[in-house]
Amino acid sequence: MIVGYEPSTAAPGGIGRLILAGCQGDRLVYIGSVGTGFCDADATALRKQMDELIILKPALCMKGRRQAYRWLTPALVAEVEFRAWTDDGKLRHASYKCLREDADSAEVFEIKP
Repeated sequence: MIVGYEPSTAAPGGIGRLILAGCQGDRLVYIGSVGTGFCDADATALRKQMDELIILKPALCMKGRRQAYRWLTPALVAEVEFRAWTDDGKLRHASYKCLREDADSAEVFEIKP
C-alpha cells in the first residue's frame, strides 16, 4: 500500500519516491520506498490522486521520517517489482510498475510475524 510520498525536487508536481507498507496482522508496517519506474504521465496522474488523500499523521509508525513526506490515507495499492528482501524486511531495488486499481486490501502483501 502507498502510505505516503516524497515530492520530487527535480520535477515540480512530480514524485520523488513512494512510501510503502505491508499488512502485519491488523496494522501497517513500513517495507521501504520506490523512487524509480515512473513515466512522466503516470507520475502526474498518480500525484493528483495522492494529493486528494493527504492526511496530517502517518498511518503507520515510522522512525526517522523526513519532514518532506506527504502522508496518505492508505487507499492506493502499487504494483512494485523488486530484487530481494533486505535482512530487516525492506524491499531491495524496487521499481514502480503500476497502480493496482482492481486490488483490495486482501491483495496487499502480508508480512508474517
